[in-house]
Amino acid sequence: MTSPPELLPAAGTVPFARDLARHGSRPAVVTAGGTLSYAELADRVDEVARALGTRRRLVLVAGANTVDALVGYLAALRGGHPVLLVPGTGPSTRALVEAYDPDVLIGPVDGTWTIQERRAGSAHELHPELALLLSTSGSTGSPKLVRLSAANLAANAESIADYLGIRDTDRAATTLPLHYCYGLSVVNSHLARGATLILTDLSVADRCFWELFRAARGTTFAGVPYTFDLLDRAGFAELDLPHLRYVTQAGGRLAPETVVRYAELGRRRGWDLFVMYGQTEATARMAYLPPDLARTRPEAIGVPVPGGRFRLAPAPGQPDGVGELVYAGPNVMLGYARTPADLASGRTVDELATGDLARRGPDGLWEIVGRRSRFAKILGLRVDPQAVEALLARHAVEAACLGADDELVVTVAGDAAPARVRRLVADEVGLPPRAVRVRTVPRLPRLATGKVDYPALRDLAATPDAPPPTSADDDLCRLYAEVLERDDVTPEQSFVDLGGDSLSYVEMSVRLERVLGTLPPDWHTRPIAALPAPAAGRPRRRALETSVALRAAAIVLIVGSHIPLFTLTGGAHLLLAVAGFNFARFQLTDAPRRDRLRQIRAGLARIVLPTTAWIAAMLVVTDQYRLSTLLLAHSLVGPADGGTEWHFWFIEALVYLLVAAGALLALPRVDRWERRFPFGLPVALVGLGLLGRYDVFGLDARYGLPTALVAGWLFALGWAAARARDVRQRLLVTVAAAATVPGFFGEPAREALIVAGFALLTWVPAVPSLGPVNRLAGVLAGSSLYIYLTHWQVFPHLRDRPLLALVLSLAVGVAYGTVVERVWRLKLNRLLKTRR
Repeated sequence: MTSPPELLPAAGTVPFARDLARHGSRPAVVTAGGTLSYAELADRVDEVARALGTRRRLVLVAGANTVDALVGYLAALRGGHPVLLVPGTGPSTRALVEAYDPDVLIGPVDGTWTIQERRAGSAHELHPELALLLSTSGSTGSPKLVRLSAANLAANAESIADYLGIRDTDRAATTLPLHYCYGLSVVNSHLARGATLILTDLSVADRCFWELFRAARGTTFAGVPYTFDLLDRAGFAELDLPHLRYVTQAGGRLAPETVVRYAELGRRRGWDLFVMYGQTEATARMAYLPPDLARTRPEAIGVPVPGGRFRLAPAPGQPDGVGELVYAGPNVMLGYARTPADLASGRTVDELATGDLARRGPDGLWEIVGRRSRFAKILGLRVDPQAVEALLARHAVEAACLGADDELVVTVAGDAAPARVRRLVADEVGLPPRAVRVRTVPRLPRLATGKVDYPALRDLAATPDAPPPTSADDDLCRLYAEVLERDDVTPEQSFVDLGGDSLSYVEMSVRLERVLGTLPPDWHTRPIAALPAPAAGRPRRRALETSVALRAAAIVLIVGSHIPLFTLTGGAHLLLAVAGFNFARFQLTDAPRRDRLRQIRAGLARIVLPTTAWIAAMLVVTDQYRLSTLLLAHSLVGPADGGTEWHFWFIEALVYLLVAAGALLALPRVDRWERRFPFGLPVALVGLGLLGRYDVFGLDARYGLPTALVAGWLFALGWAAARARDVRQRLLVTVAAAATVPGFFGEPAREALIVAGFALLTWVPAVPSLGPVNRLAGVLAGSSLYIYLTHWQVFPHLRDRPLLALVLSLAVGVAYGTVVERVWRLKLNRLLKTRR
């Protein structure tokens, strides 16, 4: 296939974008939806390149891991147009559009990828060598960009393909974003050798990613340090990946022990580990560690990439043999751009001063020993500690920050709450909270000049976090404080005393199980000081609290049956029983009646507010629901033939049952009865509920009773299960479930599921499990309400791909839950501050 001459302007083009067609029918891109050959990809690229025209223009491309984004990127390069590659369409992209005024925008508009021409020509003078503009490592949204030439891109792609030994039979998964230089280098180097891209935005922690990787016969994937944490959680060491040839790592320093561990794993499994070093300013890669040295020299960055070279520049105050690492090679950028006027500039740098302090070992391998500047790259994200200090100062927090390899250390002067400081920093910078370590000191150490003594802070950061003396109770108090977002935790308090509920219980139980091992059934009511100490040096058996396991399993069954991916119903009715079980444990404490009622109101708010917020949003964007749905009154006012209003029957029933239980317990006499007969009262309520279950008075046929009345006995029976204290009481609950559930639906499998769930809930406090399973179950159980709410708007669009529908339904619910929990905690913190 011959390239049309109208696509070849005077500026140089990039070979891997220009010569796609020469690979013919070889697979270029594999997605979950199918395969695109190089010839097909070339046709699509040429079509978009023609649309962009022959006059060079600045083209902004939203760099998603999709075929449309890939085609847009390659088409701009193919036509010789400088590409401004950005993360998406969010605030950082809007800031870059405002700063650089691109001539063409390629990205999604209302879900459809579109070429938006903002002008026929160009508003800019564009240097002939300019091919690509990228934000510096992690600093997306900043007007400071890296200017790369076509020669930079071609040289680095060939260099990487050379030392990795990329073959045309290789298949690389896109585990990193296209707009990130490391992720982009995977694309460029594999296209340069006619290899295949497995194009996906799934996480390595997602089972669907590995299903796609295996089905596509994946041979390689890339990761930053955080990726390897996710691999550990996903049980990567146990995965069967028969075609895997090598794994690459860059984006920050990987702990030497992790390098050794993965190198050993690769040696046993027949694949190589390439540890690499790079910066956006060098297009992507500057050095790599040969795989055969990973086990013996895991602290080294290795040798320069083919065509590159290092030298050391003097760095004041450093020992002999240590200096600033300076790199030279054909992949060094043209220079920086800070304004549109800089797009006309040619080369302004010949070498790259990396800002890293380095030395060269006797074996010729290079090692990074520190940073010359205070910028730090943490989990692949470039962080400016000075900007973090300024942020905290705006919140009246005096602090000094230091970047380490995998965390930001924030030293705070005074009595600021560490949990609050961690949230402020994590939210602003974009780091996960676990990567922000907060230390408190009476005052910051300072030099005679009055400046902060950062060397002294670095020494302090190297000491253990916990101030001596400490105890296991102190550690547990800190864990409770973090999960419950409180700073007044004492060893004399229990989870229930501290206001824990069924939502926070999930996270608390999973995290506490990691520390203590198997938890006692009544851990939530025990004072922290009365919890068992962890057995040091002895492997612990993993277990998962049964109510958490049932919540996680039930929500998967509900969503999967609605799609339908499978048909195994009964999950929602089982959740009613679990709700009753948790109501007894968290709302019916030994606290005074008013405190109990306050807890019930808070629990109702945690259900009603996110539910009505979601339904209100859906009323705006769809016509599925009515005002009765928003008011959670559909089961009362109908219409009886509504097609979608029944979606939220479970939440309506749960709300009515909680309101009814709260109203009963608001009566002083009933409150006293419950305390005196904790098992007898729910059993009596089961008896009342069975009147509705069996429609003793024939009301259901005439009036269409709400589900709360018809199925309310399940909630009461779950309540009774939580209050059962001996074998006789547990047998009574089990027999009641086995006697009353069958016949309710007329579906034996559905009824057997509910009875089995009741038996587990009543007799088995915890089930054997694995650490990764616990974490996954914790996420699903903690988000079960939100998954139930949101899945109705997700799976109908993916009925022809039921497995993907299930995964996305769960993921959207978890995301909505994360937003709700963050908003809830912010409001709670403001309330606590107001009370203080």
